[in-house]
Amino acid sequence: MTTKALTSVNPSKSTGSAAGSFKRLVGNRIGSAFALVIAVLWTVPTFGLFLSSFRPEAEIKGSGWWTVFTDPQFTLDNYAQILGGATSTNLAVYFQNSVVIAIPATIAPLILAIMASYAFSVLQWKGRDIVFVAVFTLQIVPLQMALIPLLRVFSGTAVADVFPFLSLWVAHTIFGLPLAIFLLHNFMSEVPRDLIEAARIDGAGHVTVFMRVMLPLMLPAIASYAIFQFLWVWNDLLVGLTFSGGSRTVQPLTAALAAMTGDRGQDWHLLTAGAFISILLPLVVFFALQRFFVRGLLAGSVKG
Repeated sequence: MTTKALTSVNPSKSTGSAAGSFKRLVGNRIGSAFALVIAVLWTVPTFGLFLSSFRPEAEIKGSGWWTVFTDPQFTLDNYAQILGGATSTNLAVYFQNSVVIAIPATIAPLILAIMASYAFSVLQWKGRDIVFVAVFTLQIVPLQMALIPLLRVFSGTAVADVFPFLSLWVAHTIFGLPLAIFLLHNFMSEVPRDLIEAARIDGAGHVTVFMRVMLPLMLPAIASYAIFQFLWVWNDLLVGLTFSGGSRTVQPLTAALAAMTGDRGQDWHLLTAGAFISILLPLVVFFALQRFFVRGLLAGSVKG
């Protein structure tokens, strides 16, 4: 039977599924051009912010950033004030605070989630599925409900005085842990059981299987979640405001920028420079790990 005959018997074969039609639409030149237009429109505000951060104060307040193409005037004074100016506008300390908060608050839930995912997906123990469902449902607990009780646990304690960032690390870890366990468990469950059984037959224990079999295979998923967790912690404002107590030595960069917006809302030259500094490190992290991020997304897309 010819292709034409098959098409006449089942007309739906000629049109394909909705997913196939959408894939053909976005895969041609029109789809590529449409994606390019969206990317440009999405990038223009960030590009304008970048140019404005290098413009003199009088130019920013007197004209739009696009006038830089006809009258280019640039200066580094904005960044000099933000990184080394007066105390009220110096964001260098807050930038350090955000780094100190974000790195442990990314690594801690990642380590705990990887080990928990192994326990939920590989180890066989009674009540495993019930506990996993219980952990999964913790995602629906509103963040705002847990802030005050958790704050009371640390408030006024000697531990909080010795480790002022501890409450922020714990808060970000416990709030990010349920989703991390859920995502990594799904990836780890897709690893063929034959690999684990072969390693066990060769005499490998669970530690060896975990370190030499699971971790290398999980690297794209781990990198993907690490990017998400780092961005969530870095851009967080609510937890930072609640647990820092307004202290300059603990407060993250987002809280300082929010305060600067209220106190110095007319100083656009400082706000643009501060805003671009706040997105600089997340961009570096994203571009450094983006190849693992793409591999993690593709791995998730072919499971079905």
